[in-house]
Order: sequence, then structure tokens, then C-alpha cells
Amino acid sequence: MTSFQLNEKTAAFLANYKLFEDDVIQQVQLQHRLSLVEAFAIQTGMHVLEIGCGQGDTTVAIADAVGENGFVTAIDIASPDYGAPLTLGQSADRIMNSALGKRISFQFETDFDKFESTALFDMAVLSHCSWYFKRPEDVLHYFKKLRGMTKRLCFAEWDLDFTSMAQRAHFCAASILALYSNFINNDGNIQNLFDKTQIKQLLKQADFQIEKQLVVDATYLQDGQWEKSYANSIRQQFSHALPMIQTLVNSYYELMNTSTGNEQSLNSFILCAH
Repeated sequence: MTSFQLNEKTAAFLANYKLFEDDVIQQVQLQHRLSLVEAFAIQTGMHVLEIGCGQGDTTVAIADAVGENGFVTAIDIASPDYGAPLTLGQSADRIMNSALGKRISFQFETDFDKFESTALFDMAVLSHCSWYFKRPEDVLHYFKKLRGMTKRLCFAEWDLDFTSMAQRAHFCAASILALYSNFINNDGNIQNLFDKTQIKQLLKQADFQIEKQLVVDATYLQDGQWEKSYANSIRQQFSHALPMIQTLVNSYYELMNTSTGNEQSLNSFILCAH
């Protein structure tokens, strides 16, 4: 991870809500989520649906943006017992006990396929959750359902189109873990890789019109190192894969473990559509 320094927006958030004050890892993640939400252009008073909320990293940033008269409905298919170092439930409890709690409803073990709402949301957000999907058809299905539930959709994911060699290790680690998920069934956070071109095509197929696209700096995040470490921990499990897969994976490992001495995470791309 590159050197990290709190910006004014993150410092103000920490002072206002007394969240993550002793958790440097969460402060780093928070700063990036605040940048994403700023790019989403969420307005005060909005009712936002967040799909794949996880531990609420993006949820709190959205709740801050909607203000006291806004609300966030945050859903995730996972159990409250899922996740580390804090489970989803533990993290949600911490958030709900903060001043932001009254603006948020966490709904875990909630399959979006079965989720219904009589109200039209001002915005739906999918932030760094698409790589959990196994197939493009599943993402398209979500987009099509959202078309009738929200006025606007904002999407964020890691940008595979890395612009610095320092980001190559994160790209290789993500590729290895996507192959791993197709080789060995697991519930890891990378099941498949979708790039921005494919997501744009899926949005258009769902009759969304893209209004904004940009890239947000994420080089300072810890995720690249986390994914590299996890990829190295499962290398031996590829020993029973087909020779062609082993050749491909070994090539990724060699590239991933050739350190530049200043490894960085991939950036995030954002797509907003109506």
C-alpha cells in the first residue's frame, strides 16, 4: 500500500460520526468510498438502494451524503456471520449505534431476486460487488430488475485496465482468483471478472442510458496486497488442474510476484446511468 493521508472530507466524517476512529484500515477504505459516493452525485433527501453492501463501507458514505432526511436500504445475500475481521453483523451493529444508524436499514440474507419495494428509489448503487457474480446473465438480470425500481443506477468496480506497472500484481491476483473460483467451488469475493466495457454493454441491454463514466484513484488501498496474499496461499491447489490452466496460472504468478517495490491497488471505474 502506498502512503496514506486523511483528506479533509474523511477527517470531517470521522469527527462527525465517531466511526472507525481507532481503525486505520477502515479509514483508508472509507476515504475511497467517500470519493466514490461524491462521484455518484448523491443528493440530500434521496432514498438509495445499495445492493451488495457487505460490511457497510459504502453504506456509511451514502448515508452521510443523503443527510438526515434521506435513507439507505442496504441489502446483501450473505449471512450476518459472514466476513472478517468483522462479520457483516458486527460491522452493521457498530454502524447502527452511530449517528448514521437512523438513516440505514441493513437487510442481510436478502436475495435481490426476491426483494420487492413499492417505492421507486432515487438511486441504486452497486459498489465493488459485481465480481461476486458467476455469469454475465446474472448481472444483466439485476440490471433489468433495477430498471423498474430506480430512477438512476451508479456502479463501481475495480478497473482491469491498469495504467501503472505497480498495479499489475493486483490484476494478476484477481485473474488467478477468478480462475480458482472456476476450478474449485468457493465463496470467495472474486468469482468472475467484469471489465467496464462489458458492464456498459449489459447496462445498455437493460435499457439504461449511460450519463457519466470516470476513474477514481484507489492506488492507496490495501486490497491489492490482500488479494496477492490470498492468491499465493492457494497456489498449491492448482496442482491438479489441467496442464493448460497450470501454465496460464503459473505465468500470472510469476508476473504477480515480480515486485516493483511499490505495489498498488487497481483504480475503480464508475458508470452512472438513468
